[in-house]
Amino acid sequence: MRTAIILAAGQGTRMKSAMPKVMHRIAGRPMIRHLIAAGEPVFDRVIVVVGPGMPELEKAVAPHATVVQAERLGTGHAARMAAPLLDGFSGDVAVLYGDNPLITTATLERLVQGRASAGLALLAMRPADPAKYGRVVQGGSGAVERIVEWADASEAERAIGLCNAGVVCAAWADLSRWLAGLRNDNRQSEFYLTDVVAAAHAEGRRAVAVEAPEAELRGINSRVELAAAEAEVQSRLRAAAMLGGATLVQPESVTLSFDTKLGQDVVVDPHVVFAPGVTVEDDVAIRAFSHLEQCVVRRGAIIGPYARLRPGADVGEGAHVGNFVELKAAHLGAGAKANHLTYLGDVTVGAGANIGAGTITCNYDGVNKHRTEIGAGAFIGSDTALVAPVRVGARAVTAAGSVITEDVPDDALAIARGRQANKPGRGAKGKT
Repeated sequence: MRTAIILAAGQGTRMKSAMPKVMHRIAGRPMIRHLIAAGEPVFDRVIVVVGPGMPELEKAVAPHATVVQAERLGTGHAARMAAPLLDGFSGDVAVLYGDNPLITTATLERLVQGRASAGLALLAMRPADPAKYGRVVQGGSGAVERIVEWADASEAERAIGLCNAGVVCAAWADLSRWLAGLRNDNRQSEFYLTDVVAAAHAEGRRAVAVEAPEAELRGINSRVELAAAEAEVQSRLRAAAMLGGATLVQPESVTLSFDTKLGQDVVVDPHVVFAPGVTVEDDVAIRAFSHLEQCVVRRGAIIGPYARLRPGADVGEGAHVGNFVELKAAHLGAGAKANHLTYLGDVTVGAGANIGAGTITCNYDGVNKHRTEIGAGAFIGSDTALVAPVRVGARAVTAAGSVITEDVPDDALAIARGRQANKPGRGAKGKT
């Protein structure tokens, strides 16, 4: 059995934000959920250490257990907080950091495999700029003897290129003992988790460093670093989408979410944004500057350019949603078309129906939302306002400029507009 303890009690002062640092989003979800998703295939249990007054974080990591670090006395102290939840546990425990969201499942697997041949395993990296990372001090055999924090390191130690990523893994029987013995006699007067490495070495237990790329292991402490992490995740998501059979015409301009699903032979033009919850089936074209969120686009449909699909939109097979068309809680049947300047909210549009330019569904009366139903093969004339609740029957037609307030039977023509009156000569009156 394996357990992961994720340290997430930090306030993230450098983020200059009221929300917990690990709640800042990358690719549409809190960074801590990225780490949890990577860890769930590896660990049987996850425990998240949070700070006081962080209910939104506790909700975000559910159903995983949380424990509160009331006083922020360092990473070692934070890891100790999970001890009551691990009473009697005999398996391995890894301690991770919620602000290291880019670690992959494969790297975590290598970490626990490294632990299988040693008393303790830790993740390490060789960053291009070691900056103020803690340094990994190794002995002649390559075993790790200790971690020295930058603030406490000598000049010789600061010259070491192998840097600590903070993540450790050991048997809980050992790790709990090492945590209990930590001391805070350092410049920060904190209990460092990294000191468990020296504790293992003192007991003659071999510690090994498992190296991984800096791109996976770097922490996020500022908005600048958050943006760099977003770029890294977007690069991964775009590569996966293209390897899966989608074409991204200008990949660097397309924004994907962690759960975006693109089918084969989907073509995505530049400057398209996929917010969370989007599924696009095969052979779909998403044209430039479109925005999609919590929606489904069926096979062979065409979206955009400049289309907005809001939550609940379901675009049927072969349907068209054109420029400056907005859909919300709207179901378009197969082959239906809404090509220009239209708002369709809380509506069902039948197969093959045609929605003219400037059409709107008046779905909100100031108190409640109401639905509109448009039958198969119906033709909605330009600038029609459909005042919900209302039904336009199959193959029915509404005249351009109509305000439809009553149901229209199948095959009927509805005209609901003021009668035109021409006044001869009146247009020139008063002109010189």
